[in-house]
Amino acid sequence: MRILIVEDEVKIANAMKRALELQKYAVDVAYDGHVGSDLAIGEKFDLIILDLMLPGIDGVTLCKKIRDEGIHTPVLMLTARGQIADKVIGLDVGADDYMVKPFSFEELFARIRALVRRPVTVQEPVLKIRDLTLDPTAFKVKRDGKTMNLSTKEYALLEYLMRNKNIVLTREQIVSHVWNYDADILPSTVEVHMKHLRDKIDTPFPQQLIRTVRGRGYTIGEE
Repeated sequence: MRILIVEDEVKIANAMKRALELQKYAVDVAYDGHVGSDLAIGEKFDLIILDLMLPGIDGVTLCKKIRDEGIHTPVLMLTARGQIADKVIGLDVGADDYMVKPFSFEELFARIRALVRRPVTVQEPVLKIRDLTLDPTAFKVKRDGKTMNLSTKEYALLEYLMRNKNIVLTREQIVSHVWNYDADILPSTVEVHMKHLRDKIDTPFPQQLIRTVRGRGYTIGEE
């Protein structure tokens, strides 16, 4: 799952990034509204965390711009202000939720989980393909009742595949969703991580769930 943080307070932004990466999210950070706008509109994210007071383009204007572009990514608005009027303005231009700084990471994680469960299309809390399950709230993967010990990137890769069951995903789609915008990606990066993932969740079991579609990409599902 990929998250964009648009926050001009560097310490807060970097602390959120570290905390979210420990929760197995891929995280990009923009420290002003202009960069935030370029990323939010030019890249695909599962959630945008947006500060209200930003240099360049303020959070309200940026949120409205995102929605005017037809982008329905959930937006969690942050502000140091707690006035009702600010909350109303943020929600009116398309924000999905609102948090007042300072806040605890536990509350942030809970709000993120709640937002990503809200459909654009309804998503089951636990993803399941045959005997393979992935619990996004507990960050647990099991196959045939056995807990799989996955790295952060392996988990993110599997979650992306399972949320797109039976859809062939190109290498470019996988890179843009699982890795940060400024990550140093080699041509073999996806193949290497996919092999490691398969070694854990496919190779030890009689039925293979992940398939390579030659010349196109990868998919997971039930044949």
